[in-house]
Amino acid sequence: MIDPETPANWAADDEGREEAEDMPLSMRLSIADTLTLGNATCGFMAVYFTTTGILIPHLTGSDESGMARHSAATAVILMLCAAVFDLFDGLVARKLRSSPMGAELDNLSDLISFGLAPAYFVLVWGMVAQDADQRVSAVAAIVVLLAVVLRLARFSCVTLKDGMFQGMPSPFGALTVVSIVLLELPFVPTLLAIIGTAWLMVSRVEYPKPRGVLAVAMLSWIVGAMGMLAAWAFDAPGGQFLLQMGCVLQVVLGAVIPLFATARRVNTFRGNRRESREARAQLP
Repeated sequence: MIDPETPANWAADDEGREEAEDMPLSMRLSIADTLTLGNATCGFMAVYFTTTGILIPHLTGSDESGMARHSAATAVILMLCAAVFDLFDGLVARKLRSSPMGAELDNLSDLISFGLAPAYFVLVWGMVAQDADQRVSAVAAIVVLLAVVLRLARFSCVTLKDGMFQGMPSPFGALTVVSIVLLELPFVPTLLAIIGTAWLMVSRVEYPKPRGVLAVAMLSWIVGAMGMLAAWAFDAPGGQFLLQMGCVLQVVLGAVIPLFATARRVNTFRGNRRESREARAQLP
C-alpha cells in the first residue's frame, strides 16, 4: 500500500505542482477570453428566453402576449450584448494579450450567439406566427445556421487584407435576421429577406472591420437598439414605432453596405483597366 505521507511522494507532489505552474498559456484564460465566454453565455440565454417566454406559452395556449414581447425583447437584447462582448474581446486582445485558443473560443461563441440563437429565433417565429409555414421556416432557420457555420469556417481559413471582412459579419447578420422577423412583414417577404441575409454572410462582398470611429458608431447603434427594444417591451409611448424604425434601419444598412462595396469594386476594376490601357499605350 502506498503511503501518501512518505518523502518520496512529497517530491512527486512538488513536481506535479511545478508542472502545473509551467502549464502552457493555451490552458489559461486571458481577459479577452473571458469576454468571449460572456458572448457565448449571452447567446445561450437568448435561446433560453426565446424558449421559455415565446415558445412554451404558445404551446401551452397562454394568452399572455406581454410575456412574449418581454421575452422577445430580452432575447434580442442578449444578442446585442453578445455583439458588444464580441466587439470588445478583439479590442482587448489587441491591446493586452490573447491566449492561443482565443480564436477558437471566438468562433465557437459566435456560432452560439450569432448562429444558433438567431436561427432558433427564426424557427420559433415560424411556429408562433399565424401566417407562417412551420416547415419552410425550419428550412430558413437551417439556412441561417449553416451560413454562419460556413462563414466562420472560411474566416479561419482565408487570409484577407487588413481591415476587411469577406461576407457580412455574423453579428451584423444575426441582428439583421432578427430585425426582419420583428418587422412582422408577410411570410414570403420575411422568408426571402432572411435567405438573402444568409447569402450575404457567405458572399464575397467586403465589409469593413469595426475599428476606430466605426467601432464607436457600432457601439452607439447597439446601445440605441437596446433602448428601442426596452421601450417596445414595456409598451412605452412610441415604443412600437421606435422598434420598427430601428429594424428598418438595420435592414437598410444590411442592404446598402453591399451596394457600396460592389460599386467600389467596380470602380477599382475600371481604374485598373484604365491604367493598364495607358501603360500599353506608352509602350514603343
